[in-house]
Amino acid sequence: MKHAFTAAAAAAALLFGAGSAFAADIPVQKLDPALNAQLPQAIKDAGVIRNCVIGSFSPYTITRADKTIEGAAMDLTKALGEVLGVKIETTKIAGHSATMLGLKSGRYDVSLEPVGDYPDREVNYDFVDYVQEFVVFAVKKGNPHNIRSIADTCGLRVSVMAAGSAERVIKKQSEVCVKEGKKPVTVLSFEGQAAPTMALSSGRADAFFSSQAPLTYFVSQSGGKLELAAVGEKNGFSDIFQGAVLPKGSALTPVILEGMKVLFKNGTYQAVLDKWNLTYNKLEAPGINLATQKK
Repeated sequence: MKHAFTAAAAAAALLFGAGSAFAADIPVQKLDPALNAQLPQAIKDAGVIRNCVIGSFSPYTITRADKTIEGAAMDLTKALGEVLGVKIETTKIAGHSATMLGLKSGRYDVSLEPVGDYPDREVNYDFVDYVQEFVVFAVKKGNPHNIRSIADTCGLRVSVMAAGSAERVIKKQSEVCVKEGKKPVTVLSFEGQAAPTMALSSGRADAFFSSQAPLTYFVSQSGGKLELAAVGEKNGFSDIFQGAVLPKGSALTPVILEGMKVLFKNGTYQAVLDKWNLTYNKLEAPGINLATQKK
């Protein structure tokens, strides 16, 4: 049986799984009938897009004490569901590995929480990129270990999100340190963003290596105890694009792209970035697999 959803119905529907909190300051979207018609038949039959998020990638996803999830990605998810005229059901899962495995197995259709788009990931997944990112360090106030770039991390304890790109890059840096006759980096891997931040705050780690957007948020919430370091440096990365990730060849990918284009064009994307202090991460237009298409 086919299901058609109006914008009003999509707006009224709560996201299941981890829950969600939506802000009234992001305008309700108009249903785009043409995009609704382009949804894959399996989505139409199910009446829902199954979205998964880690829920601790601030300020894109923030899990509150009442288990609801809010943030820039959730505002965009709500708006996208209204444009497409379909309920987007969000489930909170544990870590990047669970995201990728859940998509590959078919348990979820998409992760609308921004995930790093890299050429090796594009082998098995497609990305609808909607932000750019930079990778820096969060450190104790005063930057006691004088981290000016990733080259200054030899012999230090660095916390990262498990299975993320930052983990891979800092491990490569540790190998460089050893080749140069210096002490290796002690890499401390954790699921989500909260645990590696806690490791830094508690003194277990000397630095937290991650995307600048969430680190900026955590630093702002630290009461002046933390600061950013190595800002403006490549830190082992080239241009970084992040976006929604879907299984390779998914028929939903072009529909998500066109829905995002609507949000870019009508000002909703800009409003969400402004609300969450993410204007530095703005892309002029969304795109598919920009990690390779931009080369």
